[in-house]
Amino acid sequence: MTPGMVGLRRYYLYRPPGITRTERLPLMVMLHGCLQDAGALAASSKMNQLAARKRFLVLYPEQEKLSNAQACWNWYDTRSGRAQREAASIDAVIDQVRLLQPVDQQRIAIAGLSAGASMAALLAVSHPRRFCALIMHSGIATGLAHSSATAIMAMRGRRLLPAPLPAGIKLPALLVIQGSKDRIVFPVNGTLAAQQWAMQAGAKAGKPRTVQRGVRYPSTMIDYRAQGQVVVSLCEVNGLEHAWSGGAKGFAYSDPKGPDATAMIWAFASKQFAYSS
Repeated sequence: MTPGMVGLRRYYLYRPPGITRTERLPLMVMLHGCLQDAGALAASSKMNQLAARKRFLVLYPEQEKLSNAQACWNWYDTRSGRAQREAASIDAVIDQVRLLQPVDQQRIAIAGLSAGASMAALLAVSHPRRFCALIMHSGIATGLAHSSATAIMAMRGRRLLPAPLPAGIKLPALLVIQGSKDRIVFPVNGTLAAQQWAMQAGAKAGKPRTVQRGVRYPSTMIDYRAQGQVVVSLCEVNGLEHAWSGGAKGFAYSDPKGPDATAMIWAFASKQFAYSS
C-alpha cells in the first residue's frame, strides 16, 4: 500500500497491478476500528487481495492517536463538532484520491468496522451523493450518541431511539453486518442501524431467512425494500463476536470462521454500482 497525507490526516491506498491510462476503477473506502490502524484492517479483512482480483482501489484513512488514545474515530462527539471535523478530514482525503487516481466517481463505496462503521455512516449522511453504498460492520446508528458516556450506553444497547435521518435526500444503500454474540457493540445496534436507514427510505422489511455455507456461522438475513429495490440489508451472524467476519487468522477483531464479510461487502457494493451506471 502507498502512504499519503492530506493536512494532518494520514492514509494508505491500494492500487491493483497493471492499471492502464484509460481505466476508471471503483473505490472502496475502509475505516478501521478502535485499537486498529489502516494496516491491521487491510490485513485482517483481506480487502486488498480481493481488490487485486476484482480490480478496484482501496483507501484506508487512519486515525491519529493524538486525537484518540485508542485510535478510535470520534464518531459520537457531534456536540463539540469534533466528529464533523474528522468526517471532513476523511472527505478531504477522498477528494484528493478522486483527483489524483483513476477513480470512477460514480462507483464509490464506504465501509467500516465498529467505530469506523459509525464514522462511515456519518460521512454517508453528510455526503449522500458521493457514495453508492455504505457498509456498517458492528457499528452504531447515526445520532444515537453525542458524548463518550452516551456512546458507551449505545454500545451496550441502552439507547434505543436513534435520531431520524434527514428527510428529502437519497441515502446510499446500506449493508449491516452484526455478530449475535458481540459484547462490545451489542447486537441490537445492527437492527437499530438498519431500521433507521429503512425508515428514512420508506422501506419495509421482508421475511427473515437463514443462510449457512459449510461450517461457517449461520446468518439471519433481512432485506428492506422500497419501490421493489433493496435499500437496506441486515446480516446478523449467529455466533460471531466483535470481529471481522471471515477475517484472517492471528489478528485482533478478526474471526476466520466466516461468513466472508469482505466478499459480502464487494457483492453488495457491486450491485449498487450497477444501479448507478
